[in-house]
Amino acid sequence: MADPKGFMTTPRQDWPRRPVEERVKDWGEVYVPGALLPIISKQADRCMDCGIPFCHDACPLGNLIPEWNDLVSREDWRAAADRLHATNNFPEFTGRLCPAPCEAGCVLAINQPAVTIKNVECSIADRAWEEGFAPPRPPERLSGKTVAVIGSGPTGLAAAQQLTRAGHTVAVYEKDDRLGGLMRYGIPEFKMEKHHLERRIEQMRAEGTKFRTSTAVGREIGAAELRSRYDAVVIATGATAWRELPVPGRELMGVQQAMEYLPLANRVCEGDLETSPMSAAGKHVVIVGGGDTGADCLGTAVREGAASVTQLDIYAQPGTERDEDAEPWPTYPKLYRLSAAHEEARELETAPAADADARLFAASTLRFTGDADGHVRSLHLVEVDAQRRPLPGTGRTLPADLVLLALGFSGPDRGDGLIDQLGLELQPRGTIARDAGFATNVPGVFAAGDAARGQSLIVWAIAEGRAVAAAVDRYLTGSSRLPAPISPYDRPMTV
Repeated sequence: MADPKGFMTTPRQDWPRRPVEERVKDWGEVYVPGALLPIISKQADRCMDCGIPFCHDACPLGNLIPEWNDLVSREDWRAAADRLHATNNFPEFTGRLCPAPCEAGCVLAINQPAVTIKNVECSIADRAWEEGFAPPRPPERLSGKTVAVIGSGPTGLAAAQQLTRAGHTVAVYEKDDRLGGLMRYGIPEFKMEKHHLERRIEQMRAEGTKFRTSTAVGREIGAAELRSRYDAVVIATGATAWRELPVPGRELMGVQQAMEYLPLANRVCEGDLETSPMSAAGKHVVIVGGGDTGADCLGTAVREGAASVTQLDIYAQPGTERDEDAEPWPTYPKLYRLSAAHEEARELETAPAADADARLFAASTLRFTGDADGHVRSLHLVEVDAQRRPLPGTGRTLPADLVLLALGFSGPDRGDGLIDQLGLELQPRGTIARDAGFATNVPGVFAAGDAARGQSLIVWAIAEGRAVAAAVDRYLTGSSRLPAPISPYDRPMTV
C-alpha cells in the first residue's frame, strides 16, 4: 500500500473529456489525449488495499485490482502490465468500454467515490503498448490439435488467443469483412478508436492465430463441414437477434434497428463510405431504448448533424445516489449517469422536450405515423408507471424523421443456418444450451459469450472466452493449465 492515507487525502479525479464543441466535430475518442497519466498515480494511491477486495468479485475476470493499483502508484508499469494481462487479454478494450462493475464493488464506494479503477486499467494498457510490455507470446510447441472459433468479438478473440498460446492451431471465422464483431461495427469510433483493435489482432497473428474474414459459417461454408475439419469448434457469434417493437407504423420507412444504423457510421470512419445512407443529418431523430446502444446512437446522430435527437427510456429517471435498501453495496446500482453522448446532448440542447439531457424517462411508444410516401414523420408516446402501465392524459407526439430501435438482443441469429445445420439445442430464451463445461449437445462443439449467456458486458464476454478456452484445452488434452474465471452458470452480483 503506497499511501495508507491516499483515500482520505486525494479526491477522485476522472479522465477529463475534450470540450463538447470540439469533440462533436470529429470521431476521435472523447477523452483529452495524454491527460490521464499525470493524475493516475495519485488516483491509484486511493486504493485502500482492503482485507477483502470486493472489486475482485464484482469483476468476472477476477482482475488483481489492488495489486496493479499499488504498482501504478509506485510507477512500476511493467509489473502492473504483467498483473493486468494475467487476467485480462484485452484491457485496452475494457478500460474504454466496460461500465466498471468493479468500481461499484470498491470498498471505498461504501461512503466515498470509488477508486478510478477503469482509468487505472486503461492507463496501464496504453502504457504497456507504448513501452513494449505486450509482445506476442507464441507457444513454445504445438499440440497438433486444431480449433475453429466462429466469431471475432471479445469472446472469440479471447478464446482464440488463449488456445493459440496453449499450443493449438486456431482459425477464427468472421462473417464481416473486418475482425472485431460489435467492437468493430457496433461501437462508435468516439468510444474506442479502432487502432486499438487492429494492434491486438496483429499481436494475435504474430502468435499464430489464423483469421478468415467474409466467411459466414452456415452459408459460405457448411457448419457440419467445418466441424469435420477441426478437432473442436467454439461458437462465439454473439447475440445479434435484435428485439422488435410491434406497434402500429413499424413498417414505415425510417424506422430502423440501431444495429442497421451504427455499422454504416462506422464504415464511414473506416473509409468505405463517404456518407452513411442512413445519416441523421438534418433529421429529427428519436431513439427507443435507454441503454448503452441507445447512447451510442445518440452520440453518432449528434456528430452526423441531426436537427434534434431524443432518447426514450421506459424506466423512471433513477436517482444520483445508491438506494441502500433496494440496491445495497456491492451490487451495481441503477443510477442517473451522464455518458459522453448525454453530456453532448445536454450542452447542445438536442432535445428541448426531454426530462434530462436527451432522455425522456418512463416513456412508452404507442405508434408511428408517416406521410403519403410511407416515411415516418412522428412518434406517439405515453408516460408509464413502474409496472409500465400507461398513465391517462400523458400522451404526446414527437417529430421523427428517423427512429432507431435500441431494445437489446434476444440471442444468436439463426438466419445463417449455423445452429440448425449442427443441430444445436437451445434454451427457452433462444440462447445456445450448454453444460457446466461449456459443451453443447454436439460432441466437440462448445458455446460461449452472448450466444449462450445472453446479452451481457464486455468483461463477461472476455471471461467467457478465457473459460471456454480452458474447457476446450481440457477436452483436447485431458487437462488444462489455462485459467477459467467463471462457469457458465455464474451471474453478476444483484439483489
